[in-house]
Amino acid sequence: MNINKEVTDFLKDKNHPMEQEIQRVREIILQADPKIEEGIKWKSPTFMYKGNIASFFMNAKSFVSLMFHKGALLDNKHGLLEGDGKEARVARFSNLEDIEEKKIALVSVIKEWIRLKDSK
Repeated sequence: MNINKEVTDFLKDKNHPMEQEIQRVREIILQADPKIEEGIKWKSPTFMYKGNIASFFMNAKSFVSLMFHKGALLDNKHGLLEGDGKEARVARFSNLEDIEEKKIALVSVIKEWIRLKDSK
């Protein structure tokens, strides 16, 4: 798992009310594939592999919001991704139980991104 100290420190300093939930989503994404990296972009933790995958929307306080920058390109067979914009899609998680219920879908979306990028 490619844990980035800068992201760890950022989240600790942010003292977000959904910190535990954000950390769980972070773990799931980073454990989905060792190719996934993380960093801080746009003042937010961002996941990357051959481009930006997704960033947390840190202004949301009552749920975890994860924006997939090119989510429209991904197979959303589990229905995790919301939105109908030209490119971006959002995944929302309300609590730890919701995160665990959506874990398979989240891993599927991450693996779909890797498959898409590796097929180019």
